[in-house]
Amino acid sequence: MLGLVENHSLPRTAAFFDLDKTVIAKSSALTFSKSFYHGGLINRRAVLRTAYAQFVFLAGGADHDQMERMREYLSALCRGWNVQQVKEIVAETLHDLIDPIIYDEAASLIEEHHTAGRDVVIVSTSGSEVVEPIGELLGADRVVATRLVVGDDGCFTGEVEYYAYGPTKAEAIKDLARTEGYDLARCYAYSDSMTDLPMLRSVGHPHAVNPDRALRREALARDWPILDFHRPVRLKQRLPALKVPPRPALVAAAAVGAAAATAGLVWYASRRRPVPS
Repeated sequence: MLGLVENHSLPRTAAFFDLDKTVIAKSSALTFSKSFYHGGLINRRAVLRTAYAQFVFLAGGADHDQMERMREYLSALCRGWNVQQVKEIVAETLHDLIDPIIYDEAASLIEEHHTAGRDVVIVSTSGSEVVEPIGELLGADRVVATRLVVGDDGCFTGEVEYYAYGPTKAEAIKDLARTEGYDLARCYAYSDSMTDLPMLRSVGHPHAVNPDRALRREALARDWPILDFHRPVRLKQRLPALKVPPRPALVAAAAVGAAAATAGLVWYASRRRPVPS
């Protein structure tokens, strides 16, 4: 059970959530691979690699070096993609692909934090254009996510303006704490990945959710709670009163990050070594 409702005479608090495998059951980026294929942005070989990447991602995730190489490949692959085309592709599939894979347990936890008077912040390595609409669906107060540069011609330049990964997530949380007045010692954080250890260590109440093996070991050593989320549910069915924004409102915020993170995980599938049995 979470703590009692916040005493508003005290400093504000927040709950920080990683997205993939913490709030949703799959990679927020990989779920768009077939849509990008049908739209002509990636080829059939990339789709097959993406399917394998989804399996590997669910089995264990990526380490630091793989994530850094992923970022480099992501930039090269997305260079020259027309942003408007990507937006249109994502707008057609966002609700159908993302809504069914949100964990019921995560949605309940978000509700509990809001009831207790805490802000909810999604902190994800995926791009802001896909994280923001998902955050809106979840009722999150704000998001921290990767941002790619878009040129004057409306296409990706191949540059990453901000990469929300590892230590930069922790830095972003500290920046928010300063601007929003959060007391990090009384804040909560949730993640599945060892790469988010800096974020988890930044708060007073860290939680490992569906953790990879390295994070599970760390959580056990530090006596952190370990949570098992396994029930995906459609928000529209679970929260009938929730006002889901119309698709046109999501178009402007749904594309670049999904395309970019997909590109990175496609690369990851081609480089990942088999996990020892």
